[in-house]
Amino acid sequence: KIRPSKSNDTLRGQHATVQPFSDEDASIETLSHCSSFSDTTSVADEGGEANEDAAEEDFQYKLKGFIDSTVDKSAKTRQGALDGLKTAMATRILYEFISERRMTITDSIERCLKKGKGEEQRAAASLACLLCIQLGSGIESEEVFKTLKPVFKNILADGSANIQVRQAVATSLGLCTLVAEDDIMDVHATMECFEGLFTRSYVKEDGTRPAMGPQTTQLHTNALLSWALLLTICTASQLKDILHLPKLPMLLESEDVNMRIAAGETIALLFELARVMDSEFEFDEWDDLCDKLSALATDCNKHRAKTDKRKQRSVFRDVLKAVEEGDFQSESIRFGTERMTIDTWVRKRTYDAFREFVGSGMNYHLQANEFIRDVFELGPPMLVDSATLKAMKISRFERHLYNSAAFKARTKARNKFRDKRVDVGEF
Repeated sequence: KIRPSKSNDTLRGQHATVQPFSDEDASIETLSHCSSFSDTTSVADEGGEANEDAAEEDFQYKLKGFIDSTVDKSAKTRQGALDGLKTAMATRILYEFISERRMTITDSIERCLKKGKGEEQRAAASLACLLCIQLGSGIESEEVFKTLKPVFKNILADGSANIQVRQAVATSLGLCTLVAEDDIMDVHATMECFEGLFTRSYVKEDGTRPAMGPQTTQLHTNALLSWALLLTICTASQLKDILHLPKLPMLLESEDVNMRIAAGETIALLFELARVMDSEFEFDEWDDLCDKLSALATDCNKHRAKTDKRKQRSVFRDVLKAVEEGDFQSESIRFGTERMTIDTWVRKRTYDAFREFVGSGMNYHLQANEFIRDVFELGPPMLVDSATLKAMKISRFERHLYNSAAFKARTKARNKFRDKRVDVGEF
């Protein structure tokens, strides 16, 4: 199975130890099986083992119905079935159920990708990733990916295919490769496919920018992000060849804010990886790059939207620190009774990639999905007993009462201050 190089393992596990905490705002929601099916969320409270077994049986019956409906004649029905399976896989651990039916689900995904259109193909591409996330790294996900990889690559290379479908495939192919590819050389080949797309956004030799619409730019952005994701599992020898990409900073000049941000974060990731391999790493165009990053971190161009500028400045302040000082703005992720620190660009890119598919179920997967916990080196899933759950429920209620009282007090104080009609001239 593919494992990151030793240097990258160091990045992922630098501060990956799980730290239990007793804060009152521990998320109780992620301690139960999240599901969009309301009749299965409160089984334990409503009725004993019999009710729990019945609810689980009903839930699996619905899933079987979704699987059967993925081959329905109606495109609308197929779309609904794919969405139902996506929701279930994003919010629950279904390894045993899915493992028994993985080839059936894979065949349905392949059929929808080949014969479906638009939204159906996009849903099938996302479902492929969730299927691999559920199965984890191993022979089962490898078999799934061997079936779907040629289909993904054909769609990605087909200039006549729906552009939004190609965008979805670019993202899905990246994560599926991370999870299920068993040959590092095949990883490199897939990266070359992505590189063949996003390099089309480079400034031309005559200094002009290629003319392309926003949808094509988004395709190139997705390809760049997937390429960056696969950088995190490259060997040191491969990285030495890949790191010499003097043209990558050209993407910082893109008119599209998402492309600029993707390029900036990828550059920060490249610098981080380079410095792990060689603490004396130097970049020939370092001064010019820092000037570009500094300009984006303080961008005041009037023709750009305020929200875009605000988002861009925040990201590029962090990117500039990464390039100049090798610094990273750490972020703490809380889930259940645990917390994880995102303290490197490698971990950030990996976390963002998984979260794109599981969405609000990410905290639940961090707590219960053995594969994702292994990726972030969190150890085996922690079990929480009923007494702890009850204590956490009480503390959350108490915190709610405290916050309500504090809100009322603030409101009264502010109203009192406003009534004074302070003379602005005194300040």
